Amino acid sequence: MPLNVISNFAANVAHRNLQMTDAQATNSLAKLSAGTRVLSARDDAAGLAVGSRLSVEVVGLKQAAVNAGQASSMLQIADGAMAKVNDILSRMKALAIQAGSGQLSSTDRGMLDTEFQQLMDEVDRIANDTEFSGTKLVNGSQALDSTPAGFTPVANVTSISVGGWDTSATGSVTGWSLSYSTTGHAFTLTDGTTSFSTNIDATAITGGLLNKSVSVTLKQAGANPEVTLNLAAGFDTDTASIAAVGITIVGSNTTSFTFKVGTGTVAAEDDITISVGSVTLASLALTGASVATSTAADAASDLITTSVNTLSTSRATVGALQNRLDFASQNISIAIENTEAARSNLMDLDIAQEMSSFVSKQILLQAGVSMLAQANQLPQNLLRLFQ
Repeated sequence: MPLNVISNFAANVAHRNLQMTDAQATNSLAKLSAGTRVLSARDDAAGLAVGSRLSVEVVGLKQAAVNAGQASSMLQIADGAMAKVNDILSRMKALAIQAGSGQLSSTDRGMLDTEFQQLMDEVDRIANDTEFSGTKLVNGSQALDSTPAGFTPVANVTSISVGGWDTSATGSVTGWSLSYSTTGHAFTLTDGTTSFSTNIDATAITGGLLNKSVSVTLKQAGANPEVTLNLAAGFDTDTASIAAVGITIVGSNTTSFTFKVGTGTVAAEDDITISVGSVTLASLALTGASVATSTAADAASDLITTSVNTLSTSRATVGALQNRLDFASQNISIAIENTEAARSNLMDLDIAQEMSSFVSKQILLQAGVSMLAQANQLPQNLLRLFQ
């Protein structure tokens, strides 16, 4: 190779190697700062593709674990309500046996029946009040078959929900009607024989309009049916008079929930459906029970025995579902661990190995700078030939 001062081949070679070393050192530094082995697809195209899918799988499994935990918590709330109803039934059984004894007078039985009826009311209250995140748990899964025609055009009646009706015989309940009257701002539910009304809270009304969203629940003390109307602010309380319109309640005495405990969409593999039995008086076949007479007390005692059996079956189902969810949750935890380990093998950086590589690149970088400086000095040595 001829010696010249125009082209410095040594400097070009040193510069090229210095650029390559600098790029490698920069890439190594980026990996160390990010903690990942694959910064872009060019680092490991196949690894990135598989690792990305595994990362998404881990995120989905973590949410599935949360879902399983929420399902278990929901069942715990339902079981707590059922346990308390069981306690109430125990007390009612004692009252029925006591009232069936011949030494008591009608007055005595009347006092026992007072407590008995209050306990029945409490069973229904618990059934209709127990909820999880706003969803009723133990009063059955029921709804209106359609919005009552008279309420459909009324502005700011946002929804109407029902619960606690005895639909066990035919799957539906008819013969009831719902109405609203501006007189007293009252909603009324009636079947022609039994009627009960609920007034809108006067403090929520300003200038004939609702000043906030309110819920109005129609429920007669000691009766099972319940209808809740949700009204938005702006509901016209002074002119929205609605004549009685028929309603039809459909549904069952169980409430079903489906929880996603997998990352796919195949129901048999990724979903667990939970059915929680109702504990309303109607579902427990206790409607109309009384201990006011010895004969009624004996009949109530038999009804309570049957109700306890029904309730125990529901609680056993809840317990079995809780155990299933526990196993599902444990399986999800194991799947998260193993999937995360597989993702880590593909994507995570071996810090010790990469640090050793980075130190090597630093040494090469320093050497490259030094050699480039030396290469740049070579043409100057040729100038001595002119002396």
